[in-house]
Amino acid sequence: MKPRQRSRLRLVAGKIFYTWKRWVYWLFGGLKFAAEFKEEELPFSVFSHNTPTLRKLKDVDMWLQHNKETNLQLAAACLDGIVIKPGETMSYWKLIGKPTRRKGYLPGMVLFYGGFKPGTGGGLCQLSNLIYWMTLHTPLTIAERHRHSYDVFPDANRTQPFGSGATCAYNYLDLMIRNDTKVNFQLKVKVHDHQLYGEWRSAAKPMYSYEIVEKEHRFSQLYWGGYMRHNIIYRIVRNAEEEIVGEEFVAENNALMMYAPLLSDSNKADGEGA
Repeated sequence: MKPRQRSRLRLVAGKIFYTWKRWVYWLFGGLKFAAEFKEEELPFSVFSHNTPTLRKLKDVDMWLQHNKETNLQLAAACLDGIVIKPGETMSYWKLIGKPTRRKGYLPGMVLFYGGFKPGTGGGLCQLSNLIYWMTLHTPLTIAERHRHSYDVFPDANRTQPFGSGATCAYNYLDLMIRNDTKVNFQLKVKVHDHQLYGEWRSAAKPMYSYEIVEKEHRFSQLYWGGYMRHNIIYRIVRNAEEEIVGEEFVAENNALMMYAPLLSDSNKADGEGA
């Protein structure tokens, strides 16, 4: 559908409502949240990934990217070493807290109605994107994830399928990960040398590996003239002998495109990177 601009009053009222709704859910939702940190790493690496923190994006000043690095460092320090025990849930925002100037967060790029603007703590979606992508390669359960409603920038050097990220906004758009296995998992994240590094580790050797694939990727023109981008994400499950033992549905993605689609064979999308 054609996007509608909400009034400032409605946006503020909605933010207050959903922020308090989230607090109530945290307090009375019956979840057991992960809260234990360990500096010592668990013995087995399950999956690791890294993404560059400085990217040249069209019409985006580089000072926003440098500020993003500071924001990522602060947020990563709140998550690094967290252990999710069996039956526990990790809440991205419950651990990080509200990103404020008092805590040292700087203005970074915040996506807003298909565009972007400076906002305190901006850029933390790169961290939630990374954690979501890594979690898809583990047996952990994604209890809550929110997709990007807009496809803002054209594909450029992306290595991941479109729609494989997770947007975040304090605190009502959260990323929540639940451990339904019988072993502990540990998250390691840090910023170093203009790279955001992440890794999931576990107390037991992984029994399965996962490959993320997309299907039905297409661009569609809408009745009002805009374009929609669509795909479906699956993951292929392999056992220790690299035999395929299953294929699981992950997510269906639809996003309004904020640029003209590249329709020629030589300019087709490469996928989405964090």
